[in-house]
Amino acid sequence: MRRGRTEHDAEDLVQEAWLRLASYELRETVIEPEAFLMRAALNLSTDAHRARMHHGEAVVLEDDVLIDASPGVEDVLLARERAARLTVCLDELPQRTREILLAHRHEGLRYQDIAARHGVSVSAVEKHIAKAMLVITSGMEGWYP
Repeated sequence: MRRGRTEHDAEDLVQEAWLRLASYELRETVIEPEAFLMRAALNLSTDAHRARMHHGEAVVLEDDVLIDASPGVEDVLLARERAARLTVCLDELPQRTREILLAHRHEGLRYQDIAARHGVSVSAVEKHIAKAMLVITSGMEGWYP
């Protein structure tokens, strides 16, 4: 227990050391059983510490309080309303501007790839995206805390 073990863990280590002593005594004579027990318990403690560091510590769920990290009903409802408002804002965009914005934000395409796809310059893509962001930003004003 002086090495940072709980009383329960220390009892388990001593019991395991005792079993090792009994098993070893079936084959060999132990001259100093107390020293054998002490060394075996220390080795078991070291092995348990290394295993815990490598594999992590087991957790008994009954001893822990589980916290529900999922969003509340109000947060879910507000998120749905924001998504609906965003859809309205996207619908207000001209079709080409909406396609260019979604290609960049949703599909993750680079400006160069979008320009090649739509047959416009990179500068035109930048302007479409800036226009779209302006419309969406002003349309979503007041919809976020």
